[in-house]
Amino acid sequence: MRYKKRTLSLLVGMALGLGAASSAYSQESLQDVMKARGLTQKDLLAAAKTYTPTGGRDEYLAFSSGGQSGQVIVYGIPSMRILKYIGVFTPEPWQGYGFDDESKAVLAQGRINGKDILYGDTHHPAFSETEGEYNGRYLFINDKANPRMAVIDLHDFETKQIVVNPFFKNEHGGAFVTPNTEYVMEAAQYAAPFEHGFVPLEEFNDKYRGGVTYWKFDDKAGRLDPEQSFTFELPPYSQDLSDAGKNASYGWGFTNSFCSERYVGGIERGRPPFEAGCSQKDTDFLHITNWKKAAELVAAGKVEKVNGSYLITLKQAAEEGLVYLVPEPKSPHGVDVNPKGDHIIVSGKLDSHAWVYSWPKIQDAINNKKFEGKDPYGLPIIALKDALHKQVQVGLGPLHTQYDSKECVVYTSIYVDSMVTKWDYCEGKVLDQLNIHYNIGHLVSMEGDSVSPDGKYLVSLNKLAIDRFNPVGPLHPQNHQLIDISGD
Repeated sequence: MRYKKRTLSLLVGMALGLGAASSAYSQESLQDVMKARGLTQKDLLAAAKTYTPTGGRDEYLAFSSGGQSGQVIVYGIPSMRILKYIGVFTPEPWQGYGFDDESKAVLAQGRINGKDILYGDTHHPAFSETEGEYNGRYLFINDKANPRMAVIDLHDFETKQIVVNPFFKNEHGGAFVTPNTEYVMEAAQYAAPFEHGFVPLEEFNDKYRGGVTYWKFDDKAGRLDPEQSFTFELPPYSQDLSDAGKNASYGWGFTNSFCSERYVGGIERGRPPFEAGCSQKDTDFLHITNWKKAAELVAAGKVEKVNGSYLITLKQAAEEGLVYLVPEPKSPHGVDVNPKGDHIIVSGKLDSHAWVYSWPKIQDAINNKKFEGKDPYGLPIIALKDALHKQVQVGLGPLHTQYDSKECVVYTSIYVDSMVTKWDYCEGKVLDQLNIHYNIGHLVSMEGDSVSPDGKYLVSLNKLAIDRFNPVGPLHPQNHQLIDISGD
């Protein structure tokens, strides 16, 4: 009893102390706080714009790939508060993912050649869509380290399915959905034999292949359907990111490549390093795939199965007019279709320009068979002059582009210059540039890849945060930087 009274006395004393402190703080003015903390009016405005009171709700939720953690991070905008880590390809002991029967079964779906693969490299998530608008039902996320795709149900924010690509050995292509979530696109990265045995690099041009898989999505079941999915066999050009056409370009898909030189390295034999060998040409190839026509051929039984899955060979693609190539800036990492679907923007890491393509021009070239030739695998090549709308100098190391709610306005991340460039892709002119800390990679605007972007905010996904936060050792943290784009 005495112990309890003493404890109560201490608690009361603490409460009185806090009350006194609260009274003291309440006498401070905003100017006092600014002076004590060295803040500016600009700092206060930024804080007020992002502050979300306890119990309040953010206007948007952002879903970010966790990279080699194999998970997805969910945070609010504008508060930038982390709300959840979604376990996907890697067990999460703290939340039980991978330790109960249900989630164990999901992870087991990701086995490759009968072996458990309990790590992943999540890279580029995508929302399910209805008529090109996010519908908030599902999130798709790829595994870059192992060629896999996962489905997350946004009803409970849990992973429900993992599928393994039947052809690829790795991928970088992320997840990209068609406007009604008919298919989820997944492109290969480094070319590899589609069979699972060893093939020497001396046979690279003949036996190694790239590709892009269109995973059929069953909306009622909320699952990818491997039985109805198909893959385009593509040349060994090291495919990269993709985007699905919308509105004017509905039914088509677009996929980058970054090593159309088909270089395989050999620095140990005195040859140039791999990156140098893959940068010898002035351009790479943008792949344009007619997924709608391909799906019709699959449904009609006109596509053969390989490795238990439908494969549209290079020969069939050329004969049926399913795949076309057009030069793009070298070493690109991103292809982005505008809301109307009549322009496509590609930026090359080794080119200071962003290239804007005209879909009507490309369609005219395809319909009139106006090609400048064929590649070594028989795919028709559209001349750059017959596809290009504008070339705009945006900075050193341009990567990803996101669309604003304002017509013709886009934002492109500039990796080497550590900045974001705001520009007009219709007129082909730079409007503004903003320094970023530091080495921006991806960037996200609110619903910026849908048919009706919201604008308002832009998030810069920075690879390094040098000198920005408390030191935590030699490995610098990544950080996401919120930018207000609501003004002019």
